[in-house]
Amino acid sequence: MATETDIFSELDQFDRKILAALAEDGRLSITDLAARVGLSKTPCQIRFKRLISEGYIEGFKAVLNPSKMQLDHIAFVEVKLSDTREDALKSFNDAIKKISEVEECHMIAGRFDYLLKIRTRDIGRYRRVLGERISTLPHVANTSTNVAMETVKEGWNKSGSSFS
Repeated sequence: MATETDIFSELDQFDRKILAALAEDGRLSITDLAARVGLSKTPCQIRFKRLISEGYIEGFKAVLNPSKMQLDHIAFVEVKLSDTREDALKSFNDAIKKISEVEECHMIAGRFDYLLKIRTRDIGRYRRVLGERISTLPHVANTSTNVAMETVKEGWNKSGSSFS
């Protein structure tokens, strides 16, 4: 298994510090970012733009509070397809991307084909999403649901780990 050191070997310590700082707070100004990583403003800005152009930084977004939006119900759904040939996978992939309640969708190697993370207001809304939308997607043979009772950790950059 590749380590963080292997994955980021082409990045130097300043690049990794920039990524770690932005993962913690994406709203940092270039001036604040430069101070935090120990560079002057211009070299920091050049590195920042390079990290974006090389795809290390894909974009910036607001992290919304699901509880404030009454989206506290999280279900993890195992999906088994009736057909796993490339056309069937593409058809499922295209369709699942259109369901807004699906927060994440991962193709899995194992006893099922996909693992979905679905966020809704409550179990009633989840049941409708599952019954009316997910179960009717192309090639869905069966599903199995696990409901989260508590979220202990969410988001990989919130662990305090660094890229150094």
